[in-house]
Amino acid sequence: MISLDDFQKIGENDKPVFDRYYARFPPIHSGEVFTTMISWGEYVEYRYALIENSIIIMSKDKDGAVLHAPSGKFNLDLLKQVITLAIKENAVFGFIKTSEKNLLAKQFPSLTFVEDRDFFDYIYRASDLAELPGTKYGKIRNRLNKFTKNYAYTIEDISEKNMDEVDEFMKRWCLWKDCGSDEVLENERKAIVYAMSHFFDLGLSGLALRINGSIEAIAVYEKMNADTVVVHFEKGSPDFDGIYKAINMETAQRVRHHALFIDREEDLGIPGLRQAKLSYQPDHFIELYHGTKESIRTTTF
Repeated sequence: MISLDDFQKIGENDKPVFDRYYARFPPIHSGEVFTTMISWGEYVEYRYALIENSIIIMSKDKDGAVLHAPSGKFNLDLLKQVITLAIKENAVFGFIKTSEKNLLAKQFPSLTFVEDRDFFDYIYRASDLAELPGTKYGKIRNRLNKFTKNYAYTIEDISEKNMDEVDEFMKRWCLWKDCGSDEVLENERKAIVYAMSHFFDLGLSGLALRINGSIEAIAVYEKMNADTVVVHFEKGSPDFDGIYKAINMETAQRVRHHALFIDREEDLGIPGLRQAKLSYQPDHFIELYHGTKESIRTTTF
């Protein structure tokens, strides 16, 4: 029977462990990508256990602990152990993907699942974001056309040559946004600082957009599975209306040749962010659920 003693805090030296495991069982949600977990480690404590050819992740923040459903092949006995541990530790049994929810519902009909809409990943066709076709993208194309008419810009890869300028841009961005006044923004700043300082070790890629010689927008991304690239961070100067449309489109044009889909992560329930992500017409979502504590406690495993 698994216990909390089986879990260890995720650290920089664990990347090879996740690389080997994800080569066999690639993640489908951005929240279980190694870059996400290690970069946001100051805001959310991530631990993992490698048991029976499965990785089990436990995340903990100010609201409590969440035991994720085991990654890899469906293992009913291991699922029972994780759920039992969640009951024992008064943790949430969550981060359950749709396929796992359906299998669990068949095995345990009394379980009740609640969708975690704020953490659904938005998945787009790379070709849609690159081409912005049809009437559904009309407003976005208009904003982009206005931007390209008003501002001459260039695009370049993020590299050792411009990393200092990227860091300087992020300092300016946080001054514009007053990151220190908002808990999520401040922790996002810390996550970006970590990711950029470990950019090459984490195997990240990125684009920088220049206007008048200065970097005014960036996008940071990586391949997360065979057909999907995940965009971890996308930031632009508020001084240039439409700049997010441009860096979004440029990123899609860059990755469309080796990825069918682009995962632009979740909206965290932030109204403006949800509206923006929906405006780009997602192809589908990676849905997440959690089992209610009441139904878990009253179900026999």
